[in-house]
Amino acid sequence: MIATAGSSCAAQQPAAAPTATHSKEEQEILTLSRDKWRWMSERKVDTLAALFDDQAVFVHMGGNMSRNQELEVIKSGGIHYKHAEIFESSVRFIGNTAIVLNRIRLDAVVGGNEVSNPFVVTEVYVKQNGKWKLGSLSFTRLLGQ
Repeated sequence: MIATAGSSCAAQQPAAAPTATHSKEEQEILTLSRDKWRWMSERKVDTLAALFDDQAVFVHMGGNMSRNQELEVIKSGGIHYKHAEIFESSVRFIGNTAIVLNRIRLDAVVGGNEVSNPFVVTEVYVKQNGKWKLGSLSFTRLLGQ
């Protein structure tokens, strides 16, 4: 099953509701994904810690991070996810796993430098004990954009 939606998430704006054409489960995971971008921009480390599985991995342009490394870099401001403009989102379900693809433009401060990059971000969520947990977040930079 595949669902798509578009929106923009920033610390100043609440997440937009998904369109009515999505199933309840699709709406739930797409909303969670948008909320995650907002929590990242607001540096809500405790909220993110509850979402990120203990074994989660994060793939950035400069390397990989564990859950604790990602949370620490957000908390310290080493990476400040200022704004993620979401142009397109889709979700696919395989059993209790949801794979979300977001085509975004990410404005961030990385190591004190302002950056803006187009990405396709792959998010993998696994439903455990009735709750979605983020298992992987991978950034793929889009060339020529």
